[in-house]
Amino acid sequence: MIWLWIAFVALILILLALDLGIFHRHAHVITIREALAWAGVWVAMAMGFAVFVYFLYERRWFGIQPDVASGGEAAILFLTGYLLEKSLSLDNVFVIALLLDYFRVPAISRHRVLFWGILGALIMRGAMIGGGVALVSRFHWVIYVLGVFLIFSAFRLLLSRAEAHPQNNILVRLARRLLPISDKTDAEHFLTRVNGRWALTPMAMALVTVEGADAAFAVDSIPAIFAITEVPFIIFTSNVFAILGLRSLYFAVAGLLGKFRYLKLSLAVLLALIGTKMLLRDVLHAVPGLTYWTLGSIVVILGCGILASILHPAEEKRF
Repeated sequence: MIWLWIAFVALILILLALDLGIFHRHAHVITIREALAWAGVWVAMAMGFAVFVYFLYERRWFGIQPDVASGGEAAILFLTGYLLEKSLSLDNVFVIALLLDYFRVPAISRHRVLFWGILGALIMRGAMIGGGVALVSRFHWVIYVLGVFLIFSAFRLLLSRAEAHPQNNILVRLARRLLPISDKTDAEHFLTRVNGRWALTPMAMALVTVEGADAAFAVDSIPAIFAITEVPFIIFTSNVFAILGLRSLYFAVAGLLGKFRYLKLSLAVLLALIGTKMLLRDVLHAVPGLTYWTLGSIVVILGCGILASILHPAEEKRF
């Protein structure tokens, strides 16, 4: 089993190395067409990995433990977790767009910021998932605590405003207090020299806030995945593939998310549904095809939010 984890981590590192070292070796402005193409590539990889998950659990490759009944169930759990994490990341994309605009990160440099941001997010989420799995396996009641937290998060998301205030971010304030900060960009560098001293550039500050934003969103999304499955490998891999496509998603739809006025409502409903499912897990456990019902519910809730936004778009403000 340990070799399976090593192989997967190695695969992700190779994909990231190819992304930055070859396909995006030269900095350029990412067009919507290019972003959509890359988004399609990452989705195709996730679907291909779902097929691998099917055979992995169906034929018990790598000495995999029988955590699920069949390969089909394992694949559905992976796809449900992937879709859930991808859905919850949509609001994160909007916040990231606000942060990059606030720090005036040039369009040509945004891919670099998001690349290192994604790398940091993968490490951070891996640690959070590991801690969550340990807690849930040792203390069964943690699941119910997470369920209550998700319902609370749903109300918080519903009442919150899509605004970013990086100047109030604790990481930004700490960095400004302890480290020299430059107000001028220096190409794609995170560090620059000011009066002979090294200083953080606005790109570095943007990276700090992006990591902070992902940490905040991970607090909501990581508990949600435990409502889908408690199998560590499926939890981690579905999270990783959802995060890997986050950059392409940003470049493809960041400018359009503000037009989906009911998206936040659908995400809040989704969190509330997942939280309720966690609270009623002992009752719902005997429901046949529960995994398929969960996947269908996620698709319907998101689809309704998007469709309602298209049919009733937000009115443009006139000055």
